[in-house]
Amino acid sequence: MSYLGAVRAGALAVVFGCVPALAHAETLKEALASAYTNNPTIMSALLDVKSTAEGIALAKSGKLPTIGVSASSGATWTVGDGLPNAGFDVNWGQVSASYNQTLFDNFQTDAQIEQARALTELSKYSLRNQEQNVLLSVVQAYYSVIRDTQLVQLRADNMSFFDAQVSSADDRLRLGEGTKIDVSQASTRQAAAVASYQAAIASLQTSQASYERWVGHKPRNLTSDYNFGKTLPTSIDSAISSAEERHPALLSARAAIRVAQAGSDAASAAFGPKLNMIGSICAIGCFGETPGASASVNFQLSIPIYAGGALGASIRRANIDQIKSEVDALSARDQIRESVISAWSSLQNSSAQIESAQSAVSSGQLVVEGTVQERDVGQKTTLDVLNAQAELTSAREGLIQARSSRMIAAFALLAASGRLSAEDLRLDVTIHSADGYIAKVEDVWQELRALDE
Repeated sequence: MSYLGAVRAGALAVVFGCVPALAHAETLKEALASAYTNNPTIMSALLDVKSTAEGIALAKSGKLPTIGVSASSGATWTVGDGLPNAGFDVNWGQVSASYNQTLFDNFQTDAQIEQARALTELSKYSLRNQEQNVLLSVVQAYYSVIRDTQLVQLRADNMSFFDAQVSSADDRLRLGEGTKIDVSQASTRQAAAVASYQAAIASLQTSQASYERWVGHKPRNLTSDYNFGKTLPTSIDSAISSAEERHPALLSARAAIRVAQAGSDAASAAFGPKLNMIGSICAIGCFGETPGASASVNFQLSIPIYAGGALGASIRRANIDQIKSEVDALSARDQIRESVISAWSSLQNSSAQIESAQSAVSSGQLVVEGTVQERDVGQKTTLDVLNAQAELTSAREGLIQARSSRMIAAFALLAASGRLSAEDLRLDVTIHSADGYIAKVEDVWQELRALDE
């Protein structure tokens, strides 16, 4: 086997070795559904929502009583020479209950509950944002594999063309109709074509690895068809309007403002009175062997006067955080608008590039065919043929790149508009949601019901 034949055989083994012989074509929706179901990034974000939601229960506990029961029992031994009371003494024990509740804390706990709820809402939007990022990464990997597979095939055809030109130049040289320069030029282009082909193989391997990372398995006979229906924005203004209303990053920024406002309220409330009620009941063994019970209720009022500057510093920092959250929201809005405009421009540009590349490919094919014919009758040189083929290959690669870029830009526009989600794309999956879990943690009496169960 020749060197070029070995290159082709090895490269094709890399390209198609991971594709099952009779595997059905995997559509983009199937790849997106697989990623949505199995991708650890989305699962991690979902768990983060649940973890954050527990803060609601923790904050609510500040307004509810703490109730406990305690029991004790024991015995005492005393032995030894010279001990007047040596012997065995049994303490039959004591059973008591305690109750502790904050009756008023200047509404600090209410502010903390609001902050915990806002943090949970923020984490829900972060989950949606991660979902968008993962799905967009799947799209990029999907069309990168398609693009690189097509480039591999194109460059393989290009190698075959230059192989034929080298053979033709050799034949013409032996017949006295060509020169060594023609052979040298054809061989040089042949070597460049081999290098370009190997580069395409390396790029395809990278794309396949990225695909497996996001989707969870190797690519299988991908198809470039996708029907957007009415999901794509029809104008840049409608895209911006959709983004300002639905983009999860912007909604997260607005939730962060709520978090900071509640944090500021909680910090201010700390500089106020706090009233606690402390109760206790002793039911058994309260007075040794004498029967009886006892109970007590105490109210404790505390008012901070000076805390070494800590209260003032916490209030100032909370106010700064509130201002910062509003500035961050403005920055997020500007970034999202920029991403919408960029995606829209990329979509329009790639569409124009496709039209231009299609025209260049059509004319380039005619030029190559005509140049070969003219070279055969001595009106053109081998270099003219090589240059014409190089221009045609460049136009074909441009068309492949433009088609891939247009699809990626379309999905990027969906993401920038806040519409790249499993629900919007109508994927055949169970939507990840922590709403049920959040409702559960809002139920602060579940611990007592768990004891009954």
